[in-house]
Amino acid sequence: MTSGERLRLFVAVDVPTDHLARVQELTAPLRAELDDARWTPESNQHITVKFLGSTASERLAEVAGVCADVAATHASGQVQLNALGAFPSLRRARVLWMGIDDMDGVLKGLAGALERRFESLGYAREARAYTPHLTLARTKSPAPIHAPLPVMSTQLSPFSIDHLTLYRSRLSPRGAVYEALERFALA
Repeated sequence: MTSGERLRLFVAVDVPTDHLARVQELTAPLRAELDDARWTPESNQHITVKFLGSTASERLAEVAGVCADVAATHASGQVQLNALGAFPSLRRARVLWMGIDDMDGVLKGLAGALERRFESLGYAREARAYTPHLTLARTKSPAPIHAPLPVMSTQLSPFSIDHLTLYRSRLSPRGAVYEALERFALA
């Protein structure tokens, strides 16, 4: 990285690859129905906890320090992928997502702590309450979803969140490419 370079950053938790593969299998019928959708590659699927956006490369150590501090003060916990949904609705889907059951409150706790710490450093506070989800696809124009949605909570077991990951996002005409910059173990 060069001095003065701008980095598009976000903090996320990773989903186990076996869970992501199973989500791919279970959503296969929707891929045929939403033929104009841009599906998020499995390698780009994660649960965003805090989006930072454009950040000067000189602030990278400061950002990593906040992530390390927050991770060190939060215990790991269990979450479960639970249901498919769409923004703004299933009748006019623009974004297809997988909901997350934050059983131990680990995601909510991490999101709140990161929000407070980064706001004190001048990063914008999120306008909406934190709702953990996994983005699966985006459509070019609103589309109705007719296929029955599989119930994920009966198909996937809970998994443990035990670290945060600081990611860099590079935008390209083919979509975003995410690079894990550093991982921070939870207490």
